[in-house]
Amino acid sequence: MTRRTRAREVALQLLFQRDLQPGVTRLQVDAFAKERLSDEPSVAFCIKLYDGVIERQAEIDQRLAGAAENWRVSRMAAVDRNLLRLSAFELLYDPETPAPVVIDEAVELARRFGAGESSAFVNGILDRLKRDAAPAPAPTE
Repeated sequence: MTRRTRAREVALQLLFQRDLQPGVTRLQVDAFAKERLSDEPSVAFCIKLYDGVIERQAEIDQRLAGAAENWRVSRMAAVDRNLLRLSAFELLYDPETPAPVVIDEAVELARRFGAGESSAFVNGILDRLKRDAAPAPAPTE
């Protein structure tokens, strides 16, 4: 497992924890990340993802709701919901990682932590989100 994959995993765990236990403190978040990640760049990447999702959660949830036909974000399984938030943040706001890598990582995390259909569900929504977020092709003359 790469360092960035592990950092995404820990960020997912933190988002899941926050979703189910909103009273978690920043001190606890930082300690959790530092205990589970072996180097400072991984901790920084994890915290960047976590903070980015928290900062833009309302907008991310709105975008996910638009991409998830007939699904409200609040009705999604907690793992799927938080994995989609994490991946949507990377797709929409952090162009450092190519979209196919973000989606592949999300599908793998869904296989590890989600239910039986989670990987297909996550893949479908992220593909739609990526397609909807892509700029329209320039008109040809």
